[in-house]
Amino acid sequence: MNIHIGQGDIAERIRSIVADLRSLEGPLLPILHEVQDQFGYVPREALPVIADELNLSRAEVHGVVTFYHDYRDHPAGRHVLKLCRAEACQSMGGDALAERIKVLLGIDFHQTTLDGGVTLEPVYCLGLCACAPAAMFDGEVHGRVDDELAAELVEEARR
Repeated sequence: MNIHIGQGDIAERIRSIVADLRSLEGPLLPILHEVQDQFGYVPREALPVIADELNLSRAEVHGVVTFYHDYRDHPAGRHVLKLCRAEACQSMGGDALAERIKVLLGIDFHQTTLDGGVTLEPVYCLGLCACAPAAMFDGEVHGRVDDELAAELVEEARR
């Protein structure tokens, strides 16, 4: 659902999030996570508001958002499929798995299918190294992903 949100509305919502979380030690990451949870991504307009509210430079906030792969600068699809790109998963067929999934979905990493159904993202370690290759579908981790499970995940995402 795409709802047009004016810049004033964004700033107001961001200030409310910051007010709720600013008392945490190291509040920037929790604030960015909450912004993404509420908007589905971290709007560019949010960065100067967060910087101002936390007395940080815009460059500091931008640097954090661009450093961590979990933060998006645009809305994701209805489902998010993350594929582990770390060395253990690569050594267990992760590269071939990624190529198969890209073909099945018709997209590359950091893209969303035309119907808005699935966003494909790389992730650098899901902590399932002993069960490589690994994937995460809508927050649920899957280990030992083979062709069959990959096809099932893609089919589930298309529903």
